Amino acid sequence: MSKSRGAGASSPVNGKQDWDTKRKRKIADIAHALSASPVDVAALRRMAISEGGLLTDELRCQVWPRLLNVPPHVLEQEPETVEREDNKDYNQVLLDVQRSLRRFPPGMPDEQREGLQEELIDIILVVLKRNPQLHYYQGYHDIVVTFLLVLGERLATALVEKLSTHHLRDFMDPTMDNTKHILNYLMPIIERVNPEVHDFMEQAEVGTVFALSWLITWFGHVLSDFRHVVRLYDFFLACHPLMPIYFAAVIVLYREEEVLECECDMAMVHHLLSQIPQDLPYEMLISRAGDLFVQFPPSELAREAAAHDSMAASTFKDFDLASTQQRPDSVLRRRRRQKQAALERSAANAVVTVAQPSTTRRLVRLAVMGLTVALGAAAFAVVNSALQWAPKLDLFP
Repeated sequence: MSKSRGAGASSPVNGKQDWDTKRKRKIADIAHALSASPVDVAALRRMAISEGGLLTDELRCQVWPRLLNVPPHVLEQEPETVEREDNKDYNQVLLDVQRSLRRFPPGMPDEQREGLQEELIDIILVVLKRNPQLHYYQGYHDIVVTFLLVLGERLATALVEKLSTHHLRDFMDPTMDNTKHILNYLMPIIERVNPEVHDFMEQAEVGTVFALSWLITWFGHVLSDFRHVVRLYDFFLACHPLMPIYFAAVIVLYREEEVLECECDMAMVHHLLSQIPQDLPYEMLISRAGDLFVQFPPSELAREAAAHDSMAASTFKDFDLASTQQRPDSVLRRRRRQKQAALERSAANAVVTVAQPSTTRRLVRLAVMGLTVALGAAAFAVVNSALQWAPKLDLFP
């Protein structure tokens, strides 16, 4: 994906005037969609996706509930009180919230921040109490704090509950199986767009653990500028639940030159990819992610993602380690070596046909898929459950 600028760009003054004009027009269009009867949710989705997103937190307070289809009477409910000490998740939530200082605006008075942290704990515990089928995970608070800072406690509680039972549902299972499956869409997307980058990453055996925190926090944990975080949330809330993995793919593709110039070593590539640049061209990447979703929808990639499930089955503990913030490099390398040694022992007792690299990849993929029919069916069920509720709208006209 090219980083080059187009020639003949407009002057900064003219560019600002053009943007001011577009901004005013967009605010008027959003107001018109909100005042329509019924509310024009399809138009609001397009506004959330298009350049600049929803522009202000005031507009987000009105539009985000519509994007998540939260009824007005739910928004008006005051959250109930939850007994903290008797809650099984309280201690972990408390630790995570205490570590979330950087997620609050710089210069915020300590008293105000501490009050918001108390509200953050309450929102999380209320949602978990109302939905005992949901399991807290480290990183969930990074999403919840974004809603709290934009919406306030009452609205945030209602929207986070809806989000947790829909977009985030797979992350809140008792195991990481479904989260791992969603990560497995990353490499097939990259392969479709840039086989060279895909092959380099495969050769480095870097896997997808580097993108775990991106996915489960909707990038809230790794981006320092709150404006970029809420812009992405506009985009994700208006789209299919798997859109964050497409956005993860376009970040990797955008960094093509850095990736290919890196030493082809697991630890080196993992370190490079896990450090997201803070000056990314977000609007361009958002547009590109939308294009890739249309070109390569999840239904087209599901079979390859299921195949990756089987190849990664023996590394499930690696994802558990990553989720507890332990560095995965040495663990992954050791498991890869163990797997390679096992394959070499098997090959010593078999007749091996030498093939070109591309043919080998196809044969491996077919073999893996053939060996894991049951696992593939389970993975397809995960995808289908996400597709069933997603709004069938033309998101990228």
